[in-house]
Amino acid sequence: MKISSLGTGKFAILAGAEKFSSRARLNTAIVVFSLLCFLLAVPTLQGRESKKKKQNFGLGFSTEVSATESEVLQAVELVVNDGIIQGSKEYNKDKYIDKAFPADSSHLFAQWTEPGKVFYKVRQKVLAPVNFFESNDEGTLAVRYVVQSKDASRTILRIDAVFAEDFRRTVHPSDGSVESAEYKDIQDRVDTIEAQKKQDQEDARHRQEELAKQSLERRNEQDQASALAAAQASSQTLEQHVAQLRHQLERVIKAPGAELKSAPFHIASKLKSLDAGSEVVILIVTPYWYGVETEDGEHGWINHAQLEPLP
Repeated sequence: MKISSLGTGKFAILAGAEKFSSRARLNTAIVVFSLLCFLLAVPTLQGRESKKKKQNFGLGFSTEVSATESEVLQAVELVVNDGIIQGSKEYNKDKYIDKAFPADSSHLFAQWTEPGKVFYKVRQKVLAPVNFFESNDEGTLAVRYVVQSKDASRTILRIDAVFAEDFRRTVHPSDGSVESAEYKDIQDRVDTIEAQKKQDQEDARHRQEELAKQSLERRNEQDQASALAAAQASSQTLEQHVAQLRHQLERVIKAPGAELKSAPFHIASKLKSLDAGSEVVILIVTPYWYGVETEDGEHGWINHAQLEPLP
């Protein structure tokens, strides 16, 4: 009886061990199968991710610049000739790509047939520039700039950048970093050009006003000397001579009135408006403008066509 009982327990232990081994093998098979399915799915997921990322490349850059076409062209020419390409860099090198040069054309772009003026900047033998889709070889980086006039004060600027491998001839589009950085450089130069233009205009206005002031002062001195000499040589009394001279130099403002200018040109600032019939005294005579003194003692300039002699 004891032997029989011992034998029965041994068979039970063996059966339990066999059952546990079967479950372990099943669990292992499930884990291996799941791992294989995941590994097979990884390339598909990577392909979808790559495709999704590529959609953000090659969009180019286009904007409207609040400046004249000539100002934008001047700024673009400066950037095209500066020798660097912003917004990218070679592998483990500087923050931009240098040794670029201007070009009349580039085979990396289709021929431009639309209106506008086109410029190119090219860098050859550049190694794997960043911000280009899957760029991992040596090749040529090219940037194209298109300037189109919209109206008298607005200009359309378009910028595109591509990288082409020398070995595989594969063209890689930009993610927009190069275009944005080059545009910022152009806009900065446009702002500088406009600021310098305003400064030049202001300086010219100051010079003209100063010259007009000096001319008026010299003329006053000459008139005073002439009047004094005439008074000394004349038998008339000083009062009569002054009255006669003033009458000769006095003029009346024609209808509908005139503007008293700060300098002898139309774009000069207006000092005040003079009503028709107002009297002024001529101090300086030029071919088209008179330097005058108003009834209240203010000095300025009036176009001769707006004046007539006293009745």
